[in-house]
Amino acid sequence: MARALNLIVVGKLKDPHLEAVEADYLKRLSAPELLIHELKASAENKSTEGEAILRKVRELSQGGATHLIAMTEWGRRQTSVAFAEWTKGLIERPAKIFFLIAGAEGFSEEVLNSCQERISLSELTFPHKLARILLVEQLYRAQTIRSGHPYHN
Repeated sequence: MARALNLIVVGKLKDPHLEAVEADYLKRLSAPELLIHELKASAENKSTEGEAILRKVRELSQGGATHLIAMTEWGRRQTSVAFAEWTKGLIERPAKIFFLIAGAEGFSEEVLNSCQERISLSELTFPHKLARILLVEQLYRAQTIRSGHPYHN
């Protein structure tokens, strides 16, 4: 069972308002905890960012089993209730779980080919900083749905 979920993001939150919103949800998340790993955005290209993402996955997994999920507008869409059920299944896996959010240029083919799943938060396209906040909120919402908490109502 996953003790923590990992979110690898390209870029940093620099807006104190967004940081506060994220911190509030992270404080509430407990089943399991979400660890965020920020990577520096590359001025070169998405291939360089992709290499950094996969290097970070290798570093954090230490040779263990992994399950990589690309957060992309072209991924599978689902309701919040379905997302809660899906994350329940993820949490029960023995592999380390990694949600990935690319920089402004998107994912390299190498990263996309390394992912077991592609998930979409919406048919809309969001700046990666907002996608990050939306994912954290949806992970919290999924936790509340699974526990029967009224947040989702």
